[in-house]
Amino acid sequence: MFEGLFQPLHLIVILGIALLVFGPKKIPELGKGLGEAIRGFRSAMKEGQSTSESKSLDSKPLEP
Repeated sequence: MFEGLFQPLHLIVILGIALLVFGPKKIPELGKGLGEAIRGFRSAMKEGQSTSESKSLDSKPLEP
């Protein structure tokens, strides 16, 4: 069903439609916002992993 979705001609058509909808000035702003959102998501995921690891280390009982 989606096997031909990422062919070069399809990507050009999608890019053309996006250019018509958002305009040439808005496309770089959308890209910058998307990049910042991805970076924020990755940093939040790393922060969540580090806090869950520290919680698992803190919750272990000490052996006598």
